[in-house]
Amino acid sequence: MTRVLTVSDEVVESLWTDQVRRHSVDLVLAAGDLPFDYLEYLANALEQPCVLVPGNHDADLGGFARKHGLWLRDGFPARWPGPQGWLDTDGRIVDVAGLRIAGLGGSIRYSEGPNQWTERQQSRRANRLVRAAHRRYRRDGRGVDVLLTHSPPRGLGDREDPPHRGFRCLHDAVRRIRPALLLHGHIHPHGENIPELRLDSTRVVNTVGYRILDIQPGGDHAR
Repeated sequence: MTRVLTVSDEVVESLWTDQVRRHSVDLVLAAGDLPFDYLEYLANALEQPCVLVPGNHDADLGGFARKHGLWLRDGFPARWPGPQGWLDTDGRIVDVAGLRIAGLGGSIRYSEGPNQWTERQQSRRANRLVRAAHRRYRRDGRGVDVLLTHSPPRGLGDREDPPHRGFRCLHDAVRRIRPALLLHGHIHPHGENIPELRLDSTRVVNTVGYRILDIQPGGDHAR
């Protein structure tokens, strides 16, 4: 069982102090739109693997690659603008702390800012991620445990105002990848009790603020 701290969108003051060390976790996941110095504090304090996808208020982290200890962009040395100690899984699949995680960051396009996608653009990105997941499965027989997104699927915990509408393409991605969990941010509850949501057999969890989840690697359930 992998114990996971998930964070998104709202800074939790108690996590930005030594109190965060009371949480014994194996992995930290961030679903976007948090200050990078906050994320760096979590990475330093917990000393565990940290994986993120960017939100619509985050810097553009695309196009960077790490090779021989150097960050490169378009083949040239560059400074990665993301938080130190974190791995960006947007559009990628990573195996960390015993879990297989697929990432798809960003929100529906509503302005000219970074990390915003039309439904068609996000659908193309999702299709590439699904193909990567299937290649991994053919290679080692392991499926995806967690689909980490910034926005929720359309109609599952999203809102009707244009910036907070979810992506329809996530429905298809979930049915093809079949993760145990889809973890997202972007939708602030504002004190509202968030009900349990499911998309087929996948549990859809809003992680705004923070959640602690126990996830069975290679399994189909989480607490």
